[in-house]
Amino acid sequence: MPEAIKTYVRLVDRFNRVIGRIVMWSIFAMMAVLLWSSISKTFFMPSQWTLEMAQFMMTGYFLLGGAYALQLDSHVRMDLLYGRWTPRTRAIVDAVTVFMLFTYLIFLLIGGVSSTSYALKYGETSYSSWAPYMAPVKIVMVIGIFLTFLQTTSIFFKDLATAIGRPIR
Repeated sequence: MPEAIKTYVRLVDRFNRVIGRIVMWSIFAMMAVLLWSSISKTFFMPSQWTLEMAQFMMTGYFLLGGAYALQLDSHVRMDLLYGRWTPRTRAIVDAVTVFMLFTYLIFLLIGGVSSTSYALKYGETSYSSWAPYMAPVKIVMVIGIFLTFLQTTSIFFKDLATAIGRPIR
C-alpha cells in the first residue's frame, strides 16, 4: 500500500480512537441527567428538559461512538460462515461488501446535511414544551456520520491490504 494510504489509516484510526474514548465517558453525564430527572420528579417539580436532553446525549453517544465501534470490530455481525473463513477470505468479502455501507453512509450524510442546513436556516426547534434548537444535535449527527464514513474507508484500505497479502499494521 502507498505510504499516503497508510498515513490516512493511522490518522483516522488514532482520531476516532480518541473521540470514541472521550465519548464513552459521556455515559456518566447521561446518567446524571436521568438521575436529576428522577430526583426532580420525586421531590420537586418535574424538569421539562431532562428526558429530551438525555435523548440528545444518547444520539451523540451512539453516532460519535459508531466509528470507534467499527474500529474495534465490536458491531453485530452474522457469523454463519464468516467465522470459519481465513483472515484473507474475510478481508476479500469485507472489501467487496463495504460498498453497501458506503452507499448507506452517503445517503445518511446527504440527508443529515440537508436536515442540518434546514435547522440552521429556519431556527428549527423541537415540538416539546422545552423547545430546544435542533441544529446542535443535527450537527453532532452529521459529524458522527462523517467520522463513521472515514473509519469505513480506513477499514476498506486495511481489508484491501490484507486481501493482497500486505496487511497494514
